[in-house]
Amino acid sequence: MIRVSGLRKTYGDFPAVVGSDFAVERGEIFGIVGPNGAGKTTTLKMLAGLVEPSGGTASVGDHDAGDAEMRRSLGFLPEESPLYEDMTPRSYLRFFADLYDVPREVARDRTEETLDRLELEHRERRLGDMSKGMKRKVAIARSLVNDPDLLIYDEPASGLDPLTTNYVLEFTRELADRGKTVVFSAHNLYHVESVCDRVVIMNRGQIVARGTVADIRAEHGSTTYHVFTTLPLPESDPAGDDHVTVVEDMTAVDSVREAVARAGGSVVDIRTEEPSLEALFLDIAGRELASDPRAEATR
Repeated sequence: MIRVSGLRKTYGDFPAVVGSDFAVERGEIFGIVGPNGAGKTTTLKMLAGLVEPSGGTASVGDHDAGDAEMRRSLGFLPEESPLYEDMTPRSYLRFFADLYDVPREVARDRTEETLDRLELEHRERRLGDMSKGMKRKVAIARSLVNDPDLLIYDEPASGLDPLTTNYVLEFTRELADRGKTVVFSAHNLYHVESVCDRVVIMNRGQIVARGTVADIRAEHGSTTYHVFTTLPLPESDPAGDDHVTVVEDMTAVDSVREAVARAGGSVVDIRTEEPSLEALFLDIAGRELASDPRAEATR
C-alpha cells in the first residue's frame, strides 16, 4: 500500500527527515512516534503529498505520494484542524463531500453513519460553538467523506478527554478492520501501543527502531521477573506482607527459590514485567542522544 525509500526532507541546511525506509500494508495500523522535532509530521505531510521531498521516493498504491489522483483515495487529519466555524457539522461535511464529487445521498448516509459511531450530537449546531472534542470528531468524519483507502492521522486524539480519546482509538481499529490503512503519530505512546500493528520510532529525523512492539521490546528491552517471597532476602524489597526480588532470567528465579527455601520460606508469586513502548522509547532516545544523525547528514 505504502512504499517509502530513502525519503529525505531538508529545510536549508537543516535535515528534518534523514533517509527513511518503510512499508505499510493494506489494512494495517502503522504508528510513527518520536519526540517533538523528530520528523513525524514532516513524514506524514510528505506521504499526504503536502510537502515535496528533497530526495527519495514515497508511493501510495500505484501513485507517487504527490499525485493529485492519489489524494482522492486519501483522508488526512492534521494535528491542528481549523474548521469553518459558521457552518454546522452537516453543512461542513456536505461541502467537503461535494469537493470530492460524492453523490449527495451517499454522502448523507456515510456522514450520518460516521457521526453516529462517533456519538456526535447537535449536528445542526454552529461549529464555532462546539467543544474541541466535538470539532475533532467532525474533522475525523471529514477525513472519511470520500471513503478513502488510506488515512493519515497526525495526533488524532490531541487534547481530547479520556472518553473521547477511547472513541477515537476504537474507531481507528474499526477502520482497519474494514480494510483501510491507517498511518498516524501520537505523543501518548500507550495509545500507539494499544492500536498499532507496527511502529517506527524516529529521533532527530531518522528511524532508530522499527517493528511490532514485541519486536522492539525483544531487540531493545528486557524482561524482568518479580519474585515474591514470604521471607526477606539480601536483594529483596518489602512488598506489603511479602518481599520482592527483581531478577532478569529464569536461572536467577531458581536461585531465589532455592535461597528462600533454605531460609525456611517460600515463593508466593512470580510476575513477568515487560517494558512499555514508552519505556523503550525513552531508553532508545536516551542512547541516541550521544550522536546526532542530522548533524552527520549535513557534513
